[in-house]
Amino acid sequence: MPAAQPRLIAPSQTCDSHIHIYDPTKPVAPTATGPGPAWANVAAYISAVQCPLGLNRAVVVQPTTYGFDNSCTVEAIAALGLDKTRGVAIVGPDVSDAELQRLTDAGIRGARFQMLPGGPLPWDALEPVASIIAGFGWCIQLQLDGRLLAEREALLKRLPCRLIIDHVGKFLEPVPVEHSGFRTILHLIDGGRTWLKLAGAYETSKAGAPLYPDVGALAKAAIAAAPERMIWASNWPHVSVQDPPDDAALLDLLLDWAPDEAVRQRILVENPAELYGFSPSSWPPPWRTRLR
Repeated sequence: MPAAQPRLIAPSQTCDSHIHIYDPTKPVAPTATGPGPAWANVAAYISAVQCPLGLNRAVVVQPTTYGFDNSCTVEAIAALGLDKTRGVAIVGPDVSDAELQRLTDAGIRGARFQMLPGGPLPWDALEPVASIIAGFGWCIQLQLDGRLLAEREALLKRLPCRLIIDHVGKFLEPVPVEHSGFRTILHLIDGGRTWLKLAGAYETSKAGAPLYPDVGALAKAAIAAAPERMIWASNWPHVSVQDPPDDAALLDLLLDWAPDEAVRQRILVENPAELYGFSPSSWPPPWRTRLR
């Protein structure tokens, strides 16, 4: 069956800011919850998502499956093309400057913290890692139950690098826009160095497809507050659910969430270009700290 076509025509240089690539030849980390789908390789992503949706750029996010072995992610960046692909790795507080430089040269632009089952790093590693990666211009990519964000707000405001909050906050139970966790997202965005990823609505929505209105209400409020701090992603290959969503429909969500074409241009092209360094003028971030 041919892949579905989206109604939204993706502008040139649209970036899918969160995908995972798997390789069954790589060892599974002891902290992982499972091996991941063996079929979810670069060729499958190109044929299932990138070409049908008309996407140009991608960010490969290290699966927790492989823990600190970032080789699958680095190889995927190279296969997709370093000129149009970036990555997010998992590194610990003991990572060396030499390794960070190697990963930077390979296209890595962030460090992942997955604070749900399978993540290999605890909360007390967040500040040390953030301090180390800041000198390389990397961001922290954080995924957690958004209902806990308020209690972490002070910590997140202290980070010396940029911050990406995954999946519209990933509130494991629906919350209104008045919820303290969502207000924390808005507070962090107001600080100028936090981005929100518009992805994964299907993972937490209780209202369901096609518009996921419970999650959509949060997305719309965040977009209205700070369109310059929003990025979009497919979250392919949707390993957290047994019935995966249609990727074209996930792109089309922006027709509802961000009906203004200029705002969609920012979300799909300009914001990720700045955040991940696709544009020469945006890399390295001018505020980055000195290397250790």
